[in-house]
Amino acid sequence: MQENRKKESSSRSLSFLKGSIPYIAAVASLFFIWQFVALFLEDFLLPDVPEGVGRFFENFQDPEYISAVTSSLYRLAWGYPLACLLGAVLGLLAGVSKSFSIYLRSVISILQAIPPITWVPFFVILFGFGDLPIILVITVASFFPMALSVLNATEGVSQTHLELARVMGATKVDLIRKVYGPETLPSFLSGAQVAFGNAWRSLIASEMVGGVSLGLGWSISYAGEIADMDGVLASIMTIGIIAIILDYAVIGGIKRKLLKWRYAGKGTA
Repeated sequence: MQENRKKESSSRSLSFLKGSIPYIAAVASLFFIWQFVALFLEDFLLPDVPEGVGRFFENFQDPEYISAVTSSLYRLAWGYPLACLLGAVLGLLAGVSKSFSIYLRSVISILQAIPPITWVPFFVILFGFGDLPIILVITVASFFPMALSVLNATEGVSQTHLELARVMGATKVDLIRKVYGPETLPSFLSGAQVAFGNAWRSLIASEMVGGVSLGLGWSISYAGEIADMDGVLASIMTIGIIAIILDYAVIGGIKRKLLKWRYAGKGTA
């Protein structure tokens, strides 16, 4: 038994390592392009890789910069899960109600055409400056892919399973819990990854224009205003690294764990 656990743990580690190789290759290629271009530009226009990486590590010794990172993560931690919850609930409800499905799809098709950043002035006027307008923008931005993913998945649920459940006396709540929920789980997790990308981009953009004085978006905006290219590049690195960690290691890890039967042997999600 213990030997099997060791083999399983070793296999899991190897799978994770294989899945990480494309990310490592992508980062290495971007650093190479950065260094190559820096050879032809002045340092004040584009510092080289060692300078940018050095500033990146220096930033994390600065309590104010760490506060900026934690502020951004705090806003994400409220807005993104809320969007996932609302998207999943409304998407599942649309599965058991054809009229609500048409209504929800219509609302999404109208509102998702509006860039999320355009909601910032609206929410700032309503709620004032601070965390709430940015959290709401994150929620709006990530709600649409989440709801659409679950909504589309409910339309592909097996009719045989639905009819069998109805014959056995299942209520609409039972259908959501025992048929729609399990069958749409893969789409929910895929939608959560797409929604995260929207949430993260909207967070940074909102912080750049949303009237806050703390956050990753504000930090990169301020560095740009004072022509601090080291600071700009270091913040870009921070934004990218955090996104990779949250998307691949956290959300992707949950996806691989819940859907291990689907990703067995592939090592990626």
